[in-house]
Order: sequence, then structure tokens, then C-alpha cells
Amino acid sequence: MSTTPHPPGPRSGAADPLAPLAGLPGVAESVESMRKAVDRVYGHRVMRRRSAEVTAEAVLRGARASAALAGADWALEEVRRRSDFGGDAEARTVGAALRVTAETGQLLPVWRQSPLRVLARLHLVAAGGSPDMDPDAVGRPRLAGEAVVEAVVEDGVRLDPPPAEEVSARLDALAALIVAGGDTPALVTAAVVHGELLALRPFVSHNGLVARAAERIVLVGSGLDPKSISPAEVGHVEGGVEQYLAALGDYVSGTPEGVARWIAHCGRAAELGARESTAVCEALQRGAA
Repeated sequence: MSTTPHPPGPRSGAADPLAPLAGLPGVAESVESMRKAVDRVYGHRVMRRRSAEVTAEAVLRGARASAALAGADWALEEVRRRSDFGGDAEARTVGAALRVTAETGQLLPVWRQSPLRVLARLHLVAAGGSPDMDPDAVGRPRLAGEAVVEAVVEDGVRLDPPPAEEVSARLDALAALIVAGGDTPALVTAAVVHGELLALRPFVSHNGLVARAAERIVLVGSGLDPKSISPAEVGHVEGGVEQYLAALGDYVSGTPEGVARWIAHCGRAAELGARESTAVCEALQRGAA
């Protein structure tokens, strides 16, 4: 049986079920620190007239970072230069990351009404046309007996996803939380969505790309980062895959301390993404980009 924590289900007339997570030790500090980092980017003078360029660059860098976490760690300039991503497995991964990240902006209006539809669409965009994929498995959660292609190993221990039957119930619970909404800080909700999707690995492939895109959707759709200029994917990759998986292991542990560490990791990742975009603003201001 998986030890992954189940997100609390919505209760009629009750406060936001994720609210207790916002009270875990250190979480409020992470929320405030991330908010200040994002606000600093929006306050940069370049954002007043060239925000579209900053957004485009943030999307590109976020996609590159997400692909790196999926095993295709290409240099940014190589991603920028290439136009054909249909070659080997790494090229297809980079192409999938670019497509998924670009698609998130189109799916924002749908997310709060039908998050499962959005997740299915993201998987279809990522995996559709892949020569390694069974077409019948694209764009839907895995069924009983279907294996997950991606292995997640943290500190030498394989983190096995739960069986398909449990995945279905937990996806429904996660979707109900999103539709219900609440006052929980965007960082907490984004971290839970990201962590739960990585832990469940609901699709047979491309789960990491989908999970990170869903985190982006929450941060953008919440109004915290409406122009999508703080790519958390950049921060997740900056500390290295081992640190990312260690933080995921904390979430999967289900302990309050572990979940708090995962939320803090996600907050720090968004801060580093904001720092990356600040550097982009500075380069644009100097005329170097």
C-alpha cells in the first residue's frame, strides 16, 4: 500500500480542507518569501513595456527545465535553435515539454471547472503521436494492469505509484478540491497538485511534465503570477534531480514535516524562477537580450 498522503476531501459547509497545510511550520514564511520574490519581478521597470518578451522567455526556460527533470537536459540555446523535435527519445521529451508548457495558457479557463479534463489534455499534448505510446493509453488515466513507464527512485528506494483503482479515487478527490476552491495560498495548492500527481503518476508516461504544468496553471490561475513569469520548473531543476526527488520523498512520507518541506521546496523553486526572470529583465534593460 502506498504511503502517499491523500489530499483531504472537501466537506460540505467546511473551510478549505487544505487550510491546515498552510499552518504547518515554515509554510507561512515560504508563502511570504515567494510572494515577495514574484512581486519584485512584476515591479521591474522592464515589465511595464516588455512583459510579453519576459513571459515568452520564462515559458521557454520553464519548458527546458521541465524536460531536464524528465531526463533531457539540453542547453537553453539548443532548445531555442532547434525546430525539429521528432528524432530520438531526448528530442521528443524536449518537444513534449515545449508543447505542454505552451498549452497551459490555453487551459487556464477550464482548470477550475474541470481539472481532470485539463490533465487529460496535457497528457494528450505530451504523448500524442509518440512512437513508444499505445494510442489507446493517451489522454486518459491508466487502467488496471497498465504499467507506468517512468520510474521514480529517491535515495536508492523506488517510489512505486498506487494501483489504478486508488489513482482514480484520489484524482477525483483532488479535482473536487480544485473545483471547490478556497482561501489556501496558491503555493500550498500548487505544491499539493504537483506532489500528488507525481506520487500518483496517473498516466502511463509523461507524468512529470503534466505535474509541473499543473503546478504552473495553479500559480498563474490564482493571480499570484498572472503573466507566467516565475517558472518554478527552473527552480526545481536548479537544485538538481536528487534534491527534487528527495523533496518528493518528503511529500510521499505523509508526515506533516515532510509535506511542509515539499511545500517549502516548491516555494523556493518559484523564487528561483522569479530570480531567473529578473535576470532576463536586466538583460533586456541593458539591450543584451
